[in-house]
Parts: sequence; C-alpha cells; structure tokens
Amino acid sequence: MLTEEYRVCQRCVMDTTDSQIIFDEKGNCNHCESFLHTIQQHAYRPGISEKQWLKIVEQIKKRGKGKQYDCLVGVSGGVDSSYTAHLCKAYGLRPLLMHIDNGWDTEIAIKNITALVEKLGFDYVSYVIDWKEFKEIQLAFLKSSIVDLEFPTDIAIAAANYQIASKYKIPTILSGGNYSSEGILPLTWGYHVSYDMKLYKHIVKTYGNVQLKKVPTVGLLGSFYYKFIKGIKTFYPLNYIPFNKDEARDVLMENYGWRSYGGKHHESTITAFWQSYVMPTKYKFDYRKATYSSQICNQQLTRDEALKMLQDLPYNEEKIAAEKHYIAKKFGISLEEFEGYLNDKPKTYLDFPNNKKRNEWIFNCYKRLKNKKVS
Repeated sequence: MLTEEYRVCQRCVMDTTDSQIIFDEKGNCNHCESFLHTIQQHAYRPGISEKQWLKIVEQIKKRGKGKQYDCLVGVSGGVDSSYTAHLCKAYGLRPLLMHIDNGWDTEIAIKNITALVEKLGFDYVSYVIDWKEFKEIQLAFLKSSIVDLEFPTDIAIAAANYQIASKYKIPTILSGGNYSSEGILPLTWGYHVSYDMKLYKHIVKTYGNVQLKKVPTVGLLGSFYYKFIKGIKTFYPLNYIPFNKDEARDVLMENYGWRSYGGKHHESTITAFWQSYVMPTKYKFDYRKATYSSQICNQQLTRDEALKMLQDLPYNEEKIAAEKHYIAKKFGISLEEFEGYLNDKPKTYLDFPNNKKRNEWIFNCYKRLKNKKVS
C-alpha cells in the first residue's frame, strides 16, 4: 500500500520520501526486501564467487586471444571503475581503458584517471562528446523538470562503450557496476529502465532545440545488435570479489595516488550538484538513503551509522551559490533562468511518454530464456 504518513524502513533507511514505497508487517520496505532476494542469487559468495570470476577471466582471455585488447573498461575517476581497472592488472587482463568526457569532469576525477593510466600502463582513449549538442540535450532535460538530468549521459556512456568495443574488435566490456553499493534506487528517483529512447527523444524534441547527430545513443534494438550480432558481452567483476568501497578507496590511494572526490558519482560536477543539492531541495529526497541502504543490506554499514550520517546536509551551503553560477554559465543561460528551472514543478518519468512496460517485458523474456538455457 502507498502511505502518506512518514515512515522509515526498520531494516534500511529508505522512507516515504519515495511515494511508492511499500512496508510489510515487520516494517521492512519493498526495496531492501527485493534487494536482499537479488543479492542472495547474484552477489558475492565466499569460495564460490572467486571460482566463478576465475572462469570468467579465462573466458575473457580466450575470447580476446589474438586481439589487441581482450576487454574494455570505462573509467570515470571514481572508486568502482578505478578498482575494476586495478583488478585487470591483478588478473593479467589486457584492457583498453576509456573515459567518456561529457564536459562535466571535476579536476580530481581527471587527475585520478591520469594517475591510474600512468601507473597501470594500459592503453587509454578519451571519448569526447560533442559539447555543443550535448549541452542542448541536457538543457532540454533541465527544462522538462524531470529528475533524471543525467539520463542523456547514461545513454551516451552505453552507446560509446559499444561503439569503441566494436571499433577495436573488443569482445568483452567490464563494468564497475556492483551490488555492494548499488541496487536500491526507486524508479521515481532515477529512471534506470535501460535504453528508453522514446522518453529521450520526446524530451529533446519537446524542450530542446537541437537535432540528434553527434552525441552517441543506443536503444533497445541497438543494444541487442551489439550483444547478439557483434557478440559483445558485459561482466561485473566487483560482484565476484568481497568488494568494500572504503577498502578499495584505500588501495587506490596507496597504489595510484588516487584522491577522494566526495559522494557517489561526485566525480562529475553536474552529478554532484544535482544529487546532493537539487534532489533533496526540489524533489524532496536524499539520494544517500538509497546508497546507504544498499550498504546496510551488504553489511558494510549499520543502520544506526547511516541514520547518523543522514543528519548532516548532503551539500555544502557555502559552495552552492558558486556552483549555480558555474553551471548556469556552462549551460549558457542566466542565473535567473537557471533558478527558474530549479523552481519548476518536479517531474519523473511518469509524466512523459516512455517504453518502460515494453522494455521490461522484453528484458524479462530474455532473462527467462537465458535461465532456461542455463538450466
């Protein structure tokens, strides 16, 4: 049932700032219940996951035999992707490291990538997205008032990964995505139904003034083409090891001179501003609750520790004014116009045409066929 009374989950820290949250008779929410069920099937299992990972490593090496690179790893300067690159060195893989530059990288992120590439000695390519076009696309999302300002970036990253993998004939992509610090995120907080080009094109057409020509995109059919025709497979190494973000951060600092950049996804200026400031002030939810709840379910954080950290503001009040000026200037709009968009009525994917039902149905069919084939 949907509830109007404010409640907090008794197991994690998700609460009724998610309007679609559901609680059971014990006071536990649907998010952590579903996540715990998922990680029982897919997350790290001591002694078993390591063996699975070693088999995957051998598969990657076999598929990449005779090729210049056996895998592609996207690096953002963040913990997860950087540690994934570190694992490649540890397991003798031959990756091509790639960074997607959408114009919003922080100085720390760039330095982290540079240090990582130099120390690892892997080949590296920077995929620079056409800023003039991308800016107009992201501005369209800003004007639409949808919470998912980074949706264009997510689509571009997926598309660029496939393009580069195809260009260099790389059969495997390694992603830093993991169940350790991810997995819980309400759709109204972040529309993560993959490859929904219907929503993407609608917003760009309705609120933008640009034609989609240079910025990479990939829809559902495109992803199937790369997966099944090109045969490009994606693996998530961090799910096969006892991955702890704090410990991984220490390893990166000690071995690569890596520097911490703040919160999750804060290696990007716009992401940091949007998640830490706009989401809690405009959309009335704190993105940290989803991250902390995932960590609680993975026993990397206690509920009491999370509740204590949530007492602090997710943003630095003294820096907000400067960040607004910088972002407005980079978008090429006045501060007053930017403030106006931030004050517009908040919206989610539910307010726009989308292919959520279709895409979920297709993915569920794919999963059933895949599981049937495995069994």
